[in-house]
Order: sequence, then C-alpha cells, then structure tokens
Amino acid sequence: MKELSQHEEHIMQLFWRLKRAVVREILDLLPEPKPPYTTLASSIRLLESKGYLDHQTFGKVNQYFPIVTQEAYRKNTAHRVLTNYFDGSVGNFLSFMVKENKVSDKEIEELQRLIDQYEKGERS
Repeated sequence: MKELSQHEEHIMQLFWRLKRAVVREILDLLPEPKPPYTTLASSIRLLESKGYLDHQTFGKVNQYFPIVTQEAYRKNTAHRVLTNYFDGSVGNFLSFMVKENKVSDKEIEELQRLIDQYEKGERS
C-alpha cells in the first residue's frame, strides 16, 4: 500500500465518510483556502492511480469511491509507524505514549481490561 501525503489522507477521510462523491462535493467540504478545482481533480486521480479510489462515469462526470477501506489503511499505517519508529514493538510505542502523557487513566484501564481478556483466552 503506497503511503499518502497529509493532503491525500484528508481527501481519503472525506471519501470514507461520504462513500461516493464527485470532485465538486469534496471541494465543497475542504477548508479555506480551497485548492483550485483542477488541482483537487489531479489529487483525486493520483489517489486512483495509487489504488485507493476507483470511479464510475455518468455522462461527463466521474463519481469516485474508495477501494481501500479505512480499516485497511489504519492497519497499514499503524504497522508502518511501529516498524519505522518503534522497532516493531507495541511496548515501545505504548511506553512512548505514556511518557508523553498521551494516554489517559481511563484508556490505561481499558488496555488492562483487553490484556486480561486476552490472557483468559477471550480474544475478540
């Protein structure tokens, strides 16, 4: 799965939310300053060439839709971050998050609950 720029990720977030959209609909949802229509259309075609989107043509209008799920992208991104920045270790990642105060007490309790379930064989 090819890596996406922050701009491309933002566009994909909109497609995942909408399920199907034409360029104009995506443009309307982007914050100011909005890119030119042609620039956005080029970005969407690039996402299609990277294998993230496909389209159906209705007359002269292309309606695009995601062919990579948000879940698949999330898994790939998490794996890439773990591999590239934390030596492939979830423990290193969680230690970093705790040290940076990015994990709340409630989230730690939830993680402990998941670990306890895992150890009891109640894998979900």
